Amino acid sequence: MTPWLTLAIAGLLEVVWAVGLKYSEGFTRLVPSVVTVVTVVISFLMLANAMRALPVGTAYAVWSGIGALGTMIYAAMFFTEPLNLMHGLGVVLIVAGIAALKIA
Repeated sequence: MTPWLTLAIAGLLEVVWAVGLKYSEGFTRLVPSVVTVVTVVISFLMLANAMRALPVGTAYAVWSGIGALGTMIYAAMFFTEPLNLMHGLGVVLIVAGIAALKIA
């Protein structure tokens, strides 16, 4: 698996564990808590693996960008959190930043 694919999967797993934190209700619900802990461990391991071949700053920025973007989209869709023009602009800037880091 390429470092970029590993990093992308790690970022998607960050979305899973971030959303899992919400569903775990402060780690008071067993299944969402287990899913959260397992996915956070796998996400960090995959991030660490990707960092073996990618610069730490780039890898961390892409990983956290994927996580932030994915979590925000999920929250807007399933938790009915509001999205406005500034949110949209922020999403565009995150995507542009991730693309710039990938190109560089």
